[in-house]
Amino acid sequence: MVDRIILVGMMGAGKTTVGRRLARRLGWKYLDSDAQVMADTGRGVAELFAEQGEAAFRAQEERVLSEALSSDEPVVVSAAGGVVLSPANRALLARAGRVVWLRADSKVLAQRVGDGRGRPLLGDDPAAAMVDLYRVRRPLYESVADVVVDVDHLGPDEVVAQVLAETGLGSGGPG
Repeated sequence: MVDRIILVGMMGAGKTTVGRRLARRLGWKYLDSDAQVMADTGRGVAELFAEQGEAAFRAQEERVLSEALSSDEPVVVSAAGGVVLSPANRALLARAGRVVWLRADSKVLAQRVGDGRGRPLLGDDPAAAMVDLYRVRRPLYESVADVVVDVDHLGPDEVVAQVLAETGLGSGGPG
């Protein structure tokens, strides 16, 4: 039986929204790796990037993912968008549970993140940056995904229903 679902995908794919709803439906614990990094460091992603650089943020991201996936209780984890950049993280994901890629078109993602405020990798041209990031990350998401859900034209509850169906968890637990 599946007892860990890890949501991966680009920023703007809906990992946090879907993850919270999915965990609630299943009656499982929920962890968001970006939120956990912020809670542990007392800094937002943009602040960490500015003060310590991307490498320091990625180290925090890896630590948080490892901790989240070592839980003995059933859990839904929304993994940070860049978590797949690390070979160690990809190996961890491969053995830690069912990995669900919330896949969206880069144009849809660019619309969802808007001006990119608080997202240090998007710079002055979020739409162009999103296309570039997606080009690099897409094959990595594909390599770790057990399940792919195309989210472009689905609302959060529809995505949750599809994740439940695709992971064999049916309609889930409490509504």
